[in-house]
Amino acid sequence: MSEDLKKLATALVVALAVQTIAGLVWAGGAAARIGTLEQRVEEQRLVAERLARLEAQGEATRAALVRIETRLEERP
Repeated sequence: MSEDLKKLATALVVALAVQTIAGLVWAGGAAARIGTLEQRVEEQRLVAERLARLEAQGEATRAALVRIETRLEERP
């Protein structure tokens, strides 16, 4: 093997190693961002469920108020 070919092979191995390390760092960062997004989605799902319960309670309260008002209006 000539000296230039050895340098080229070494440079290729170093370039592949650097790219592999950069890819692993990028993948780790992406995994962390995905984990954060999944956590936020879960929190939002819980908030949405709670909001739906509150809306149902508000509708039930409104219906009860209408019934009370109707009974009061029917009284002489």
